[in-house]
Amino acid sequence: MNASELVSSTARQPRSAATDANHFVLTFENNRLASELFGQFDQNLKLLEQRLNVDALPRGNSVSISGDVVATNQARRALDFLYERLQKGGSVEASDVEGAIRMAQAADDQLTLPTLERKAKLSMAQISTRKKTIQARTPTQDAYMRALERAELVFGVGPAGTGKTYLACAHAAQLLERGAVDKIILTRPAVEAGERLGFLPGDMKEKVDPYLRPLYDALYDMIPADKVDRAITAGVIEIAPLAFMRGRTLSNAAIILDEAQNTTSMQMKMFLTRLGENGRMIITGDPSQVDLPRGVKSGLVEALQILKGVEGLSVVRFKDTDVVRHPLVGRIVKAYDAQYAVHEESEEALDR
Repeated sequence: MNASELVSSTARQPRSAATDANHFVLTFENNRLASELFGQFDQNLKLLEQRLNVDALPRGNSVSISGDVVATNQARRALDFLYERLQKGGSVEASDVEGAIRMAQAADDQLTLPTLERKAKLSMAQISTRKKTIQARTPTQDAYMRALERAELVFGVGPAGTGKTYLACAHAAQLLERGAVDKIILTRPAVEAGERLGFLPGDMKEKVDPYLRPLYDALYDMIPADKVDRAITAGVIEIAPLAFMRGRTLSNAAIILDEAQNTTSMQMKMFLTRLGENGRMIITGDPSQVDLPRGVKSGLVEALQILKGVEGLSVVRFKDTDVVRHPLVGRIVKAYDAQYAVHEESEEALDR
């Protein structure tokens, strides 16, 4: 990098001019990016105000932020991160703002010792393919994405809408594009969730395909559609019911088992023992949404108990606060979890 490039690079960064403990002004040199950062009709700044209880007043390519000292610093880190994202050619949607705010808050929550300094910048794990780059939007997503890079077997467990399946497929697509694996295998148990598979037309694959749609959608998001279709035809991407895994050794592959709460104990054991050389296995599921017949134990729940402490695997547990869909979804999940907890307590009391 020559001198002129160094000056130019420095000039593009936001500069902060502090006026008092709870108020500062951020100025962004690129007017176009500043406008994208603030959002249409300053909607991104309004979201920042709502979530952090600060005042964010835009003026040209600057924004004046005031409020609680902790919240204003969180706002600064979030805006710095999002501006840097725009500089790299990315975009900023409302969901990205939500994610930056969550990560900024988490950075402060993790500081339990008064001697620790607050982080100057946010650092979020990311998954990249030629088509798309996605970044963690919650601390648990960040931990999950780092676990996917590190461990050969990862369990992603928690409620719907937390990104478990989507991130697993994105990571598998990244591994395939890097050449780290030769194929992707996507599977789930063919368990009826209130519907009757037998009444659906076609063979077993055609019956199960609609249930595998979330896996298809995630792949199409990370890899161009024509390449996905060619890879499926060539067998580089394989999508099949769990029953089709029996008797196989899955080597040099990224294998994803979705809806794992609907596996039986024997199915889960069978699947786990399919892992071959240079295989990466990701298991996702929500133990609160088991569709197995009454009295049949979930293979996912049992595996989490049996494999506790086993070297080489990682378990990441998502919570209702990690829901990245519509905010109402998180509140719905929380309400159901609270109701189930009351129901379980009453059943335990009756059993005594």
